Amino acid sequence: MSMSLADARYHLNRIIGLARRGLASLRTRGWRATLHRVGVHTRRQPPAARAPLYFPKAEPFVPFSVPSSAQPTASIVIPVYNHAEHTLACLRALAAHPPAANCEILVIDDGSSDATVEWMPRITGLRYHVRPQNGGFIAACNDGLRLSRGDYVVLLNNDTIPQPGWLDALLDTFTQLPAAGLVGAQLLYPDGRLQEAGGVVFNDGSCWSYGRFESAEDPRYSALRDAHYCSGAAIALPRELFEQLGGLDTRYAPAYYEDTDLAFKVRAAGRRVLVQPASRVVHDEGTSNGTDTGSGVKAYQVRNQKVFAQVWQQTLQAQHPAVGTVPLPALLHRGQRQILIIDECLPQPDRDSASLRQFNLIRMLLAEGAHVVFLPTRGEPASATSAALQAIGVEVWHAPFLNGVAAWMRGNGARFDVVMLVRHHVANECLPLLRQFAPQARTVFDTVDLHYLRERRGAELARDQRLLRSAERTRATELAMMAATDVTLLVSAAEKEQLATDAPQVRVELISNLHEVAAAGPGWTQRHDLVFVGGFRHPPNLDAMQWFIGDVFPLIHAQRPDIVFHCIGADVPDSLQALATTRPGVKIHGYVPDVVPYMRQARIAVAPLRFGAGVKGKVNLSMAHGQPVVATTCAVEGMYLRDGLDVLVADGAQVFAGAVLRLYDDPGLWQRLSENGLDNIARHFSMDAARQAVRRVFFDA
Repeated sequence: MSMSLADARYHLNRIIGLARRGLASLRTRGWRATLHRVGVHTRRQPPAARAPLYFPKAEPFVPFSVPSSAQPTASIVIPVYNHAEHTLACLRALAAHPPAANCEILVIDDGSSDATVEWMPRITGLRYHVRPQNGGFIAACNDGLRLSRGDYVVLLNNDTIPQPGWLDALLDTFTQLPAAGLVGAQLLYPDGRLQEAGGVVFNDGSCWSYGRFESAEDPRYSALRDAHYCSGAAIALPRELFEQLGGLDTRYAPAYYEDTDLAFKVRAAGRRVLVQPASRVVHDEGTSNGTDTGSGVKAYQVRNQKVFAQVWQQTLQAQHPAVGTVPLPALLHRGQRQILIIDECLPQPDRDSASLRQFNLIRMLLAEGAHVVFLPTRGEPASATSAALQAIGVEVWHAPFLNGVAAWMRGNGARFDVVMLVRHHVANECLPLLRQFAPQARTVFDTVDLHYLRERRGAELARDQRLLRSAERTRATELAMMAATDVTLLVSAAEKEQLATDAPQVRVELISNLHEVAAAGPGWTQRHDLVFVGGFRHPPNLDAMQWFIGDVFPLIHAQRPDIVFHCIGADVPDSLQALATTRPGVKIHGYVPDVVPYMRQARIAVAPLRFGAGVKGKVNLSMAHGQPVVATTCAVEGMYLRDGLDVLVADGAQVFAGAVLRLYDDPGLWQRLSENGLDNIARHFSMDAARQAVRRVFFDA
């Protein structure tokens, strides 16, 4: 089918369907829900942020090949009954963009009488199975399950166009979340509008396709999310689980509500039902059975709702009533702790330690069952950064959907149990909005580090009175935010001691840097050179490198010209680049997307910070990979480290250079620091170490 024909059919179906559903909605859901539907149908959509949809060319049939494997990870089961052109387009899409995972494709023919029987046997790699008699969608799917050989079974309608990467995104979800039992794709209309991002089930068994006709990029629909059910047009399950559940329930034969029933069975078995928006599938809804629920196979939708409601009567009591209901995030996540994080911008864990801490904190909140929403006040557009958060299940609001922080808070503030404000200037700007629109929420102020302490130390090092006055203004604001919020988060024990003097009345909790402890990696003999990691928008890092490259490393190079110093970090200023060109053995790498190889290959990490506050993520990062560190007193403040046992502490250029050279050539000392550093991370800076504090702050009443 050509795109123009598909587009015309979609618009015609939409007009007819709108009229029918509008009348039905008025009767069953009331005027408010109906008005909501009318609004989303007529709303202007923003430009798409993702790749354009792929459609195979409509050409006469010629034989071709589809992906196949004798040992498939996934078995793609496509039930068909006539509509050969649709099946052909679906298979051409699978052939044009084969998944990375090994797969087999099974077409289960339920008694076709058109070109299906001629074309399918001529497609190389396809497993084509003809049923002895027509039995309907459920019977065909169950035959596919019986014939499948993969670890996962994927049900795919023949009137779909799977988009590149769709299958791998589904399968990756099971790896990411071992509790996943059923994962569905984001279904799209041919014009790119959303058909469904998972389904909502009400207490009478009626359903709502979440997000229908809205933008697929809308933050409400573009994050990995638990769903009541996912349409059987594109779903994946572990084959073993699918078999244990008995396949699709034949009481719903020939079709409708079997996918809803399956999702409820998956949940009853203790597994999760998820919609994966990274998996996109275009679905020409209604091709097989039309849209009229008053006649034909579609009439079974009405009958089977009653069957489903009877089967799941007790479970449905916990669902929300249908009348007058608009399924929005406040409703769908009402059974979860809803946590809002407000920061200036999104975390980039590959660029700075504060972002890594925030990203890992979000992971902990999700693991505890919370629904996390992220609001970046800069209103940045969708990006790889927002996609990374959406991929783990965070509702990320970005431009153009975030149309002002105040307007957003007015519409969303009432749903949150906890709001975390990150950094004092963000808290200062947003706290009045919280008092007005989210007065019920616990307010958490995350300092990231005590800015006034860092600024004061920098001013004292520079002997700059203007900077000292600025630090005092920061202190006043920061302490005011602590007094105005319910809980203040600190990252170091040293800062906690400081606040015991500066603000003893403030409730504080310690949630430090959060790291996953890696294996120790290569030993002393397999490593060489020195490394520093830190972004250069952070003034202490720039000062540290100007001092180390200018004054310290020349002393090291004079004795060991074979040692190379690797300086890694984004936003390197020209002044530092120029300094490095005058110092032999210095390599400025700038931003590096993956620093792990440097953590595993460099023999020593240096942390020559002369001022700052908080816990130094660069020290944690190295120790988490078994890489010993030479650091200044400032760099190890509040980190429970012992000089000579966990780290070497050195201040002054001569002393620092001497400590580096001593550690570089002492395998016994190197091994002791490596092992003790790993132990320090596990005891003080791992996610396990922070779990109780996280529960107190975000979950305790």
